[in-house]
Amino acid sequence: MALADYADLTDFFIISTILSVELLALRAAYFADLTEEEFRVFCIILREIFKKIHFFLVMLKIFCNFDVFLIKFCDEKLVIILIRVKKNFKIFAMLFSTNIKFLRKRRLKTQDDVATALNMKRSTLSGYENEVSEPGIDALVALSKYFNVAIDTLIKVDLTQIGEFQLSQLERGYDVHLKGSNIRVLATTVDSDNIENIELVSERAKAGYTTGYADPEYIRILPTFQLPFLSKERKYRTFQISGDSMLPIPDKSYVTGEYVLDWHNIHDRQAYIILTIDDGIVFKIVENHITEGFLRLHSLNPIYHPFDISLNEVKEVWKFVHYISSEMPENMNRPREQELIDTINDLKKQVQAIQMKLDL
Repeated sequence: MALADYADLTDFFIISTILSVELLALRAAYFADLTEEEFRVFCIILREIFKKIHFFLVMLKIFCNFDVFLIKFCDEKLVIILIRVKKNFKIFAMLFSTNIKFLRKRRLKTQDDVATALNMKRSTLSGYENEVSEPGIDALVALSKYFNVAIDTLIKVDLTQIGEFQLSQLERGYDVHLKGSNIRVLATTVDSDNIENIELVSERAKAGYTTGYADPEYIRILPTFQLPFLSKERKYRTFQISGDSMLPIPDKSYVTGEYVLDWHNIHDRQAYIILTIDDGIVFKIVENHITEGFLRLHSLNPIYHPFDISLNEVKEVWKFVHYISSEMPENMNRPREQELIDTINDLKKQVQAIQMKLDL
């Protein structure tokens, strides 16, 4: 069943605004994932909704003054819905226009270049970039494919505000929206040469990071530095850990992690720094049970038991790269065999002491 069979679906932004008031849970961007039966039911539901709101949409175009329209034709409940529609429509349109212009210039392409590649008029593309006109679903899909960026990302994320690392990941096809999950936009900073900084989250800053991790203003005030032996093409962040759960890595060490965009790439039995809603920043060995909706976390210190954490609780994942500490790991300068010998000798002394007390 082709999209062309359903003329009512040509305005993507109307569909987006319907979604914004939670009337539907599916998006036009994911039609390809639906079965024939699911798609048929989806279209029937959309038709019924369009019948109910068609009059209001038409009147909204006639009455240029949005407030007058609300007063004349809407009850209180619909006023609230349409205000949300208006707000989301403006945000979507603005971000879409900003993003396609930004991506075009980033590729050093002219409007003529892109328009020719997409078989559209240059004036049409110019209208999209300047918020003069809104694209239909065919144009949205075409621009999404051309830039290799998901539609959800084009209309929801301000690409001008994310770092070079994430932009390069998007351009390589690692846009997680293309895989049907929620995009994780990382707040980051760059130096004067536009190279990603390594931000430092100290022990004192950890509490603030738990709530401010997605706030560019908060991330901007964190201390930053560079390490020449780390790749400039990847994103790193350093966290100060506390406690003895990951011994022999000492308490108060600084652990550096590489940002993990796609959580399917989390490897079993490797160390990761994980930002969680309830526990804050944790540093653990991870078992990946992402298909079952959770991660199992292990400590290096055997006195701590493993525990599971739901993916809904996870906000960021960083793959362990190295740690920095002013302390030597415990017993690092002693051979393992010597440790065993010392333990046996201690046990012998304890047994002898017990025997003496019991006069054995």
